[in-house]
Amino acid sequence: MKLCDFVVSASIIPDLKVGSKEDAIRAMVAGLREAGSINAADEPGIVAAILKREELGSTGIGRGVAVPHTKHPSVDKLIAAIALSSEGVDFDSLDGEPVYIMFLLVSPPDRPGDHLRGLENISRHLRNDNFCKFLRQSKTSVAVWDLLKEADNNEI
Repeated sequence: MKLCDFVVSASIIPDLKVGSKEDAIRAMVAGLREAGSINAADEPGIVAAILKREELGSTGIGRGVAVPHTKHPSVDKLIAAIALSSEGVDFDSLDGEPVYIMFLLVSPPDRPGDHLRGLENISRHLRNDNFCKFLRQSKTSVAVWDLLKEADNNEI
């Protein structure tokens, strides 16, 4: 499974400007709606499911990265949005630091293997310091998408 298989290119937000974790999640889910990957009627339920997951423990995993995620019956395949914040977002991260890179995943409840493979793929790339550095330097959604393609081809 490659990043470009499930990241929705039209939902990449290269310069997210929000004041809170909830605002970041709402903006990313809205990006998936605007890209046509989820229906407007399902947007509030997906946001609520992700926020409920955050109550169990922050998906801010440290090193300036967060991977909010949920399973929701409105999607029929794994989808993801990416947002970058130059100022950083308080995500209640495990290390207490702001988050600059966010990958948001939504998957169907009946495809837990895809959900885990998506999380594993993202986590593997986010452990690569060069990948994170280049991602944070990306100023456009095209630059982010090009970087994902390079990562998929093991060029980073």
